[in-house]
Amino acid sequence: MTYPTTERMIRFQDQVVVITGGASGVGRATALAFAGEGGRVVVADVAEEGGHATVEMVRQEGAEAMFITCDVAQPDQLQQLVSETVRTYGRLDVAINNAGVGGVFARTADVPAEEYHRVVNINLGGVFFGMQYQIRQMLRQGGGCIVNVASLAGLRGFANCSIYTATKHAIVGLTKASSAEYARKNIRINAVCPTYTRSPLFEQLLELNPSYEEKFKLNIPMRRYGQPADTAQAILWLCDPRNTFVTGLALPIDGGMMAV
Repeated sequence: MTYPTTERMIRFQDQVVVITGGASGVGRATALAFAGEGGRVVVADVAEEGGHATVEMVRQEGAEAMFITCDVAQPDQLQQLVSETVRTYGRLDVAINNAGVGGVFARTADVPAEEYHRVVNINLGGVFFGMQYQIRQMLRQGGGCIVNVASLAGLRGFANCSIYTATKHAIVGLTKASSAEYARKNIRINAVCPTYTRSPLFEQLLELNPSYEEKFKLNIPMRRYGQPADTAQAILWLCDPRNTFVTGLALPIDGGMMAV
């Protein structure tokens, strides 16, 4: 369904949106999508150059934006992210927990302990502690919407990515549990589960072995990879104020992979 321009522009008019991992890929595409529909965007990332570039792109869309440096593996920085957002804009309407890493491409028995802790702290810890501070603020103001970016690896197993897969399964479980806890508090919590997407993270994997380019595509019924904008549009749908009865959903964005 296509909305008239006037309706599309007011869907998130003046809503305050925080996006972690907003310096590139899905995070950047999501920032631009919200900006195009009236949102005020807070971009958070450890990559300062990319983060500032996203902010400039958002401003070119005519929307308000600011960048906050944030390492999601550090809970105190996630707390500061919410505090600075509220101090600047007065509230937090939407939080997109998107920041994450892929980890080493190796069998379970070969994953170093330090790699386990790194991936868990960023992928799972970044969502869990981020949600704690986001939910506390949303409770104070009477509601809000959270979308956690998981992965198709949160719904099925992917060999040689055991820690990544485990963290994404955990994000789906966290989303479902938290959505039930706050369903009567006007806080909706959902997750998106994209498959292979042409993002910097996926490009790094292809650089390790170019043969994966065609091999992975054969697993997708649509025979193409996802684009960051595909995930961004799904996130906007989940955050749409008209979707008042949608919570606890883990939405595959997979070109049909879960259908076969």
